[in-house]
Amino acid sequence: MPNPNWSPSIVPSKRDRTVYLVADDFRSGRVWCETDYEQTGLETVIQDLLTGQYNNPSRVVAFNTGEHWSQDVSADVARELRRRCDLQARDIPFFLQDFTDRYEGRYRDFQLPLPLRLV
Repeated sequence: MPNPNWSPSIVPSKRDRTVYLVADDFRSGRVWCETDYEQTGLETVIQDLLTGQYNNPSRVVAFNTGEHWSQDVSADVARELRRRCDLQARDIPFFLQDFTDRYEGRYRDFQLPLPLRLV
């Protein structure tokens, strides 16, 4: 039986950290990629994305169970990938182009109105 006087600790523990997971899109469907617990930091995820460790990334989600929150950080990660590639004066790797374009909103299709000629 749970103790009714129990309350969660407000002291952060070493296990209280933000974890980043990448959803990868395979032909058979989207999956959360298996990863080592110690390799779920933002820097590691960005490096893994840049080195092609994911087939076709579709989303990056961050969560912290100690602080009770989760958030889709795909747009932030896409901007950081672009920034790092720009600093290195290189193009976004081909396997990340769809991901960065989707979350940066760089190439949205739209139609310009065509001028009408009155005859």
